[in-house]
Amino acid sequence: MYHHKGYRKLGRMSSHRKALFRNLSCSFIMSGKVKTLLSISKELRRVAERMITLCKKGRLSVLASVLQNAEAFKKIQQIADKYKDRKGGYTRIIKTGLRKGDGAPTAIIEFVE
Repeated sequence: MYHHKGYRKLGRMSSHRKALFRNLSCSFIMSGKVKTLLSISKELRRVAERMITLCKKGRLSVLASVLQNAEAFKKIQQIADKYKDRKGGYTRIIKTGLRKGDGAPTAIIEFVE
């Protein structure tokens, strides 16, 4: 059984996984929507919602160390202001089917209006 293991490792080393989520979260914040694998989108949801919560609480120094793109840093502050009355659930994952080459399940992750 795979209970209480914390997170998906995605077949990557920790440094590669950290870089993946750092880049993907910047792209997600800038565009508002990203199409990727289902397992990656489920982990990206955790990262993105924690970033918005940090921004809502005013912990901007922690957020600045994660988001190294200045434009994404400004944009997430606007997004956090939009969700100031919401307690959680800022993102939505929509399953889009299987990838053509290897049949991996894909999904679109986007911000809730």
